[in-house]
Amino acid sequence: MAGRRESPACFRDLNLDQITAEVIAGREAYDLLPIFHLPLSGVEAVRYRHEVFRDCENPGVLACVTSFSERMRGVRAALLETRKLYYELQKQREHLDTVGEYCEAVNALTRALTLSPLRSRGLNRLRQYLGEYTLSMAFGSLAAQTESLQADLAAIAYAVRIAGKRIEVSRYGGEPDYAAQVLETFAKFRQGTVEPRDFAFRSHTAMNHIEEAILDRVARLFPEIFSALAQYCERHREFLDPVVTDFEREAQFYLAWLEYLKPLRRAGLHVCYPQVFQGVKASRCSGAFDLALAHRLIAEKGEVVTNDFELRGPERIMVVSGANQGGKTTFSRLTGQAHYLAGIGCLVPGREAALPLVDQVLTHFEREERVETLSGKLEESLERMRRLLEQATASSLLIMNESFDSTTVSDALFLNREILHRVTERGMLCVCVTFLDELASLSEKTVSYVATVDPQDPAKRTYRVVRKPAEGLAYAMAIAEKYALTYERVKERIGR
Repeated sequence: MAGRRESPACFRDLNLDQITAEVIAGREAYDLLPIFHLPLSGVEAVRYRHEVFRDCENPGVLACVTSFSERMRGVRAALLETRKLYYELQKQREHLDTVGEYCEAVNALTRALTLSPLRSRGLNRLRQYLGEYTLSMAFGSLAAQTESLQADLAAIAYAVRIAGKRIEVSRYGGEPDYAAQVLETFAKFRQGTVEPRDFAFRSHTAMNHIEEAILDRVARLFPEIFSALAQYCERHREFLDPVVTDFEREAQFYLAWLEYLKPLRRAGLHVCYPQVFQGVKASRCSGAFDLALAHRLIAEKGEVVTNDFELRGPERIMVVSGANQGGKTTFSRLTGQAHYLAGIGCLVPGREAALPLVDQVLTHFEREERVETLSGKLEESLERMRRLLEQATASSLLIMNESFDSTTVSDALFLNREILHRVTERGMLCVCVTFLDELASLSEKTVSYVATVDPQDPAKRTYRVVRKPAEGLAYAMAIAEKYALTYERVKERIGR
């Protein structure tokens, strides 16, 4: 599963940087971000991922893949810890046990997938590969040698005699077990039932010099076994199968996304497998929401408002107007998130969705003016837009969020019209958030969406963005709010 290193420019504007950071938290070792950075090449690739997601939503399949993932995480952690050890005999034993855990993890996954009702091409191919791999001479020999050496080492018995500062190590010759004798001596003082106590020892703790010296002498007593152990470690220094490790990484992508969606589903929000199309411009999603905002609101026990969007027939541009702070920017983000996530084969937020595959999501959100640049805010904004249009194709989605609001109304209207004309000529999709209601009726390619307010209390935002003609009041309200001239603010000032 390939990917690209750099984050797409739209990630910041669409909150996808926050989303992916939360998704991969705790899985940084798997380098998952490049997978989220690269859109898939076509409809079949998206369907391929959907199939795997559906299989992973089966509790039995999810359990076995999760178990395998956790065991392999332990294998990798053990390999890292073993590299930090400096005593060779201890390193060899730890390596042996790590290989043993790897073999058990692969065998357990193979057995579980054999019994699972898989439907995806991906997991079926994996099941077939694992069946052949675990029956191969190479894996069979690795597992058999590992088990045999572990049994030989477990069967070693030796005696340690300590006399002052002198320690003698010898083969066990039937000497009495002093631990048993001590227990027998004190047995008469036992009162009632005593629960056994188990003590956990860290297997990767580096040995001290006394332990090393004892083990050195044990190795001299059993040279054949320890020689076989050294040869084993040399032969199987690299034992991880590349197909198995590739699956381990790819599995993290699916597990991480499903884990991220859990709190949303528990809160009653819907996520869905979108229908995807190539070469078709129609686009719709019902019950959509901004994933990053939804996660925050759920954590704060707030209400998540969902919205619908649709482009049908000749429509290519959604012009979003209405009250300030009414959810217009959030609407543009959820639209961008839905299209982007559909393009990488993920479940998207919403009850139902049918979306075209876009080759890129381009965003033009207003930026704060930077004092270190010699150009003004308008010039910088125009330059960014020029670069976006140069890289855009007929399959791109452009999201404009109050572009050119730093200039006059007439100039902003002229610039936005020119941009939307170029968008129309290119045949691409666009979401344009604006206070300029005139843009909503630019042509048959445009459709109007309006951020609504409570009819009983116009100052109260509903955060619902609905498909309806622009009201012609957006800019007037923006100016009134900017200069504190709304009815509520004027009434408040009179009252003071």
